[in-house]
Amino acid sequence: MDKAHHEAHFQSSDLVTDIVIGMSDGLTVPFALAAGLSGVHDIGTATVITAGFAEIVAGSIAMGLGGYLAGKTEIDHYNSELKREEYEVEHMPEREKEEVRVIFAEMGMSESTQKLIVEEMSQDKAKWIDFMMRYELGLEKPDARRAAKSAMNIGFSYIVGGLVPLTPYFFAKSPAEGLRYSAIITVICLFIFGYFKAQVTGQNKLGGALKVMFIGSVAAAAAYFIAGLLNHG
Repeated sequence: MDKAHHEAHFQSSDLVTDIVIGMSDGLTVPFALAAGLSGVHDIGTATVITAGFAEIVAGSIAMGLGGYLAGKTEIDHYNSELKREEYEVEHMPEREKEEVRVIFAEMGMSESTQKLIVEEMSQDKAKWIDFMMRYELGLEKPDARRAAKSAMNIGFSYIVGGLVPLTPYFFAKSPAEGLRYSAIITVICLFIFGYFKAQVTGQNKLGGALKVMFIGSVAAAAAYFIAGLLNHG
């Protein structure tokens, strides 16, 4: 007796995508900045915290703006293609019908079925245009509020991620001590975030976690040693 087959797929929503984008840079960039400043002699924790906060604010705004512009670009592209399809359906209906027939032919439908569906579809121009947008161009109608939502989600995620490596400096007596605790906490968070990111993108979870952790650690180490070399120079 065959058992019912159940496929479990993790559906990555726009919110999850935004969080991944924001957290990825939020954990890494402030961590590298704080590490770099900690490698400079005669600098206090207050300076590291101040610079860290300035970077988090600037970074969250920049990342949020990037998300907003990406969302607006998606909407503008969709609307542009929609106007083109509306024009073609109105002024070149036979050519558009042929394009629909080709789509159904590629699906394996018979010629008679193709003609029947095409003629039926052409009676409703709104559905016809929507079909062309989806199956000819591969475009789904974007949420009109997507750009603003993306900006807020990415910006907030960046702030949350940035506070992780910066928080230990509030309780440390020196930048060196703050860096030790920051490194431990941030590396753990990078591993957890990398694992989650790999799950979202369908990659190997352990490999994804180690890769994100490695990249963040290398960035912070490079910033620390370069700052130290320049300070001695």
